[in-house]
Amino acid sequence: MSQNTPAAPRRTPYFERIFEYAPSREGAALKVGVVMSRFNPDICEGLLSAAVDELKRLRVAEGDISLASVPGALEIPLALQTLAQSGKVDALIALGAVIRGETYHFEVVSNDACRGIMEVQLETGIPIANGILTCEDDDQALARMRQKGIDCAQAAVEAARLQQDIRARTARL
Repeated sequence: MSQNTPAAPRRTPYFERIFEYAPSREGAALKVGVVMSRFNPDICEGLLSAAVDELKRLRVAEGDISLASVPGALEIPLALQTLAQSGKVDALIALGAVIRGETYHFEVVSNDACRGIMEVQLETGIPIANGILTCEDDDQALARMRQKGIDCAQAAVEAARLQQDIRARTARL
C-alpha cells in the first residue's frame, strides 16, 4: 500500500460482492485551488504552509496549486465559487481563522462562511476541504493550524480522486 492510500476499511462477508471505491491520496496531475483569508494572518499562513507542504508530499505539483487571498472568512465562498466555475480546478481548500470575541459576530461569520462553502461545493460538484478554524482564542488556533492544513490537503486530494472515480465508473454503466 502506498503512503498516499488510506488503509482500506474492514469488510464483512456481506459486502464482499458490492463495488467499493478505493480511497486514493495520489495528487499527481490534480489542480488544487486554495482560498485563504488574510484576517488572523499568522494562523492563516500557518494553515497555508501546512496545506501546501502536504499537497506537495501527495505529489500535487507546485504549478498546479493556485492561491487566492481574501480579506476575511465571509469572502471565501465567493472566491471558491469563481475558482470552481472556472473549470480549472479538481478540488479546493478554504483556509481561515475565526476567533471568538465578545459579540455574536463570531457565530454569524462562522456559520455563514461554512454554509457558503457547502453551497458552492454542492452547486459546482467541486470538492472543498473546509479549513476555517473556529476557536475560542489564538492559542487554540495556533495549536490546531498545522494539523488542520494537513487534513485539508489530504481531504481535497482524496475527494477529487473519488469524484473522478465516480464519474468514470458511472459513465461506463
